[in-house]
Amino acid sequence: MSRIGKKPVEIPAKTKVSVNGQVVTVEGPKGRLDFSVPSPIKVEVKEGKVQASTTQIDRTGKSRWGLTRSLIQNMVKGVNDGYVKKLLIEGVGFRAAVQGTNLQMQLGFSHPIVYAIPKGIKVSVADTADKKPEITVEGCDKQLVGEVAARIRRYYPAEPYKGKGVRYVGEQVRRKAGKTVAAGGG
Repeated sequence: MSRIGKKPVEIPAKTKVSVNGQVVTVEGPKGRLDFSVPSPIKVEVKEGKVQASTTQIDRTGKSRWGLTRSLIQNMVKGVNDGYVKKLLIEGVGFRAAVQGTNLQMQLGFSHPIVYAIPKGIKVSVADTADKKPEITVEGCDKQLVGEVAARIRRYYPAEPYKGKGVRYVGEQVRRKAGKTVAAGGG
């Protein structure tokens, strides 16, 4: 038995969950999400709870069972509360701004970086107390929010010598000592 898969998912009052064959649809105040359930898994809605079950009792079947339950739980949480990732840009002259459906960043390259914001994601930029741009990525799909934040970070990951670049808020960057000049070598 999958310990995670056999737990039912509670449905909050403002949320509607429907199952049509192998497609689970979750609607709530923040949006709507769909998920296609793998074949050996069955999903049912009973008494305000979503219950997943499987007929395949090998390793693959049990892992898919637990995965399906976790994904449905993330969908329910996402349409009610949403997910947020925050990124911090650190460096002299590094800037970011949202223009329409694009995020435009100056990250020390000779050209601006333009990232097209996907549908269903809200991106905002604000300055922190010490004038560093902070990018906030919000949405109801946990996977998409994480992917967008990772792609933005990938343009210029924080480097270990001066610490400049794009990092998650709260991420610790291990700093390295730079080169030292030997005295009297010559």
